[in-house]
Amino acid sequence: MSYSTEPSYTHGTPEKTAVLLINLGTPDAPTAQAVRPYLKEFLSDPRVVEIPRAIWWPILNGIILNVRPQKSAAKYASIWTDEGSPLKVYTARQTHLLQQHLQRNTDAPVVVDYAMRYGNPSVASVLSKLKAQNCQRILLVPLYPQYAASATASAFDAAYKALLHTRNMPALRTLKHFHDDAGYIKTSAQNIRDYWARHGRPDKLVMSFHGVPRYTLEKGDPYHCECLKSGSLIAEELGLNKEQYIISFQSRFGKAEWIKPYTSATLEELGRLGTRRVDVVCPGFVADCLETLEEIAQEGKEDFQHAGGGGYHYIPCLNARPDWIQALGDLVLANLQGWLNAPDAAQLEQSRLRALARNADK
Repeated sequence: MSYSTEPSYTHGTPEKTAVLLINLGTPDAPTAQAVRPYLKEFLSDPRVVEIPRAIWWPILNGIILNVRPQKSAAKYASIWTDEGSPLKVYTARQTHLLQQHLQRNTDAPVVVDYAMRYGNPSVASVLSKLKAQNCQRILLVPLYPQYAASATASAFDAAYKALLHTRNMPALRTLKHFHDDAGYIKTSAQNIRDYWARHGRPDKLVMSFHGVPRYTLEKGDPYHCECLKSGSLIAEELGLNKEQYIISFQSRFGKAEWIKPYTSATLEELGRLGTRRVDVVCPGFVADCLETLEEIAQEGKEDFQHAGGGGYHYIPCLNARPDWIQALGDLVLANLQGWLNAPDAAQLEQSRLRALARNADK
């Protein structure tokens, strides 16, 4: 195994601490040509699809990648902005605002950057950039409140793989989840409360989380339990009883059974019951993206109203809310304890020279 050459370094250069926010990813453009490589990278991840390669490879390359890119591109086009992909736009804003927050709340040199697990900027490219800035301590922060092997663990995999050939490894810490963090819960509830203050309250609140195959739950993935806990804590913070909200799961893919209840089926049933108004929020996403803006805000509304439902409201994600940046900053600072007071390179070099001098006197 060969190891990469380290970036140029001058003794005395201060060491830095870095925070790397990691989100799922997005194609570079809302076109089939851009979506295809993005989908291939995503669906080739064994964390995402646990079907044996010999079975999955012909399906992926022979069918899915020839059919799905065009359909997915149309969906992306419906939510694309002048600035680009909403997920990338909001993640970049969160990164910038978190950098400002940390600068106000610590004197230590902290670099904040972001990467996408699939697509650009890649985890490997951003880690390389952080290394070039002499970031010797890196906190990995997947922006998924609830831990899932197919999302959180895959983000960690990408970082570990990128550093596999690194000669001078940085110190690493990981933020595994924050599904029950007080700041996240309070901010999520306040986001809903603020929306209701402007638009009134619904007959039913649906909290829709991204789905995962049921077998992952049976094999010990904690994701389902963490979603239920997040939903119940948000409902408790809002003062809702069990009749006023539903927790459901979206984005089912393939024919296998996924964790239930399905969001689409839930909205159809609420529509058939003649529900006058439904509000849907997605607490598993901290930035709006295809799954929230197209699947929930557009398709969900069609499912509900086509079945006979009345008013339909999608409540946006936390995005760049100041209270969310505050909560994220508190999370990050809690996980950086001990690092921000670490000695810099100049102090370490002085200690080394003193040790050499003592040895020479012996």
